[in-house]
Amino acid sequence: MPHLSPTEVARRLASGLLSFPVTHFRQDLSFDESAYRENIRWLAGHGATGLFAAGGTGEFFSLTPAEVETVVTAAVEEVPPNLPVIAPAGHGTATAVEMARAAERAGAHGLLLLPPYLTEADQEGLAAHVRRVCAATDLGVIIYSRANAIFTDTTVARLAEDCPNLIGFKDGVGHIERMTRIYSRMGDRLTYIGGLPTAETFALPYLEMGVSTYSSAMFNFVPEFALRFYEAVQRRDRDTVYRYLNEFVLPYCEIRDRRAGYAVSIVKAGMRVIGRPAGPVRPPLVDLDETEQAMLDNLVQRISEE
Repeated sequence: MPHLSPTEVARRLASGLLSFPVTHFRQDLSFDESAYRENIRWLAGHGATGLFAAGGTGEFFSLTPAEVETVVTAAVEEVPPNLPVIAPAGHGTATAVEMARAAERAGAHGLLLLPPYLTEADQEGLAAHVRRVCAATDLGVIIYSRANAIFTDTTVARLAEDCPNLIGFKDGVGHIERMTRIYSRMGDRLTYIGGLPTAETFALPYLEMGVSTYSSAMFNFVPEFALRFYEAVQRRDRDTVYRYLNEFVLPYCEIRDRRAGYAVSIVKAGMRVIGRPAGPVRPPLVDLDETEQAMLDNLVQRISEE
């Protein structure tokens, strides 16, 4: 894909459903690049408007910076010309800056800035962190508000003024008043992305707060269903949305909630269900047990029969 301006990347991301591909590992937990590349080609043909390589569902937290660059490069080389690839940056500020520069080398079209590693931070410190990363790259940057990096509306407004290449705000908190304040203050200056675990659960109410799109983890293994759900949300077809929630999404969440970290593990389990295994998850995550895998298998089979 030719270079895209931050504004164009923001526009494309806002125009449809987004997804975070899993990262493929062999049984010895090394990166399985050939399997990953084949899967990116498969996934890219199902209608997402942006892929976030090596993101949260892609086990960013378990990858080395060098592995992240390798994963992003592979994704960029396999997607069709009209599909932006968003690379991750995170950990401490210096590391995030290096990862932003690596994303440019890899040919990524944008950057998702994940929370800094471990420590709590004041709003001024978070703002300084974002400014340093934005200044280090020409790519459009999306900040991910969650965990120890929860941004207030005033901080987001200052950052949007200071950083022309800040293009998006991804919410992983679910605080209705804060999200309302941010959208009320910023309006169309940013693209807003739903980023809570199993974002489908929150998609309909979030649409009313200006969050026009979200990242779907289940798109990895039930892409047709994920798109049908997204389209029902966009139509504000409440009956269909709640039918899909009851038939699939909420039972899926019940399996996901059985152990910490299953929001990622269940996606790789879903890949096994459809015959496209992506290998195990890396520690500190654990895979679903046999009973849970069977529960998910039955659930996917039911929804696939529609």
